[in-house]
Amino acid sequence: MIELDGVEKVFEVRRRAGLLRRERRQVRAVDGISFRVRRGEMVGYIGPNGAGKSTTIKMLTGILLPSGGRLRVAGIDPARERTRLARRIGVVFGQRTTLWWDLPLRDSYALVRRMYRIPDARYRENLDRCVELLNLAALLEVPVRQLSLGQRMRGDIAAALLHDPEVLYLDEPTIGLDVVSKAKVREFLRDLNAERGTTVLLTTHDLTDIEQLCRRVMVIDHGRLVHDGGLDALHAVGESERTLVVDLEREMPPIEIPGARTVRVEGPRQWLAFPATSSAAPVVAAVADGYPLVDLSLREPDIEDVIARMLVPGRAAAGDDVRGTDT
Repeated sequence: MIELDGVEKVFEVRRRAGLLRRERRQVRAVDGISFRVRRGEMVGYIGPNGAGKSTTIKMLTGILLPSGGRLRVAGIDPARERTRLARRIGVVFGQRTTLWWDLPLRDSYALVRRMYRIPDARYRENLDRCVELLNLAALLEVPVRQLSLGQRMRGDIAAALLHDPEVLYLDEPTIGLDVVSKAKVREFLRDLNAERGTTVLLTTHDLTDIEQLCRRVMVIDHGRLVHDGGLDALHAVGESERTLVVDLEREMPPIEIPGARTVRVEGPRQWLAFPATSSAAPVVAAVADGYPLVDLSLREPDIEDVIARMLVPGRAAAGDDVRGTDT
């Protein structure tokens, strides 16, 4: 469904080189990326800020023209046939709304129907489904400018799906949502993928989004693809760790058990780290069996830490000037 072969995007950047002189230089925001996404896959596309994620998606939608390489979405060249492709894709660009600012949500959806020429029956069916599953019923008559960020995000997701796109690009779809709303959006996306086979490319900084929605993760760093595989493989490459927070009955020396190490002790509370690819069950059992346990909790690794561990130190300086282009 999505094919990239050696795709590049080069921006020309001007910077002050003196009082009256400016110099030009080229910056590669995307540097020779190649990958395939099969029909029906849900893929996480992650990386640090300025890595080239948004630039890639803009090329996939036809907003930006690649500087080199070959790119196809559903067999279509996005840059050459942008209008034709628009009928087959849906896009949610984080904090950039596709809704009309001063119109009620319902009127925005009516305009989307006219733009995509969606048949009435199909439009009503899709709208009713989105309204129910995304909890939008009370918001349909509210102007978009009066919606909170989380409400608008749900509204944007619905707008992107009214025309039954084959490919859906999501940029931070759970930003600004509370825990309950996040769970509803994730469930909605899982059902959408399972029932309609929609291909989803997801960018996010929330590791839970990736864990619950994606079996495959691609990591981009300063324009280059540095990882493509399962989440477990990502943890292995990044040597990430889970943390078990243990509350004991009393202060004790650092806990010593196989497969884990104590990284912090504060009174009766201790923090144990162990590989993210390992099961927590043996660690918990060993602690419960050998120590006077009162309570414990498990903390998953932060996605930013996982990425930071796998990236080569010193490369960040090479991409500092392109961060403004990846927005």
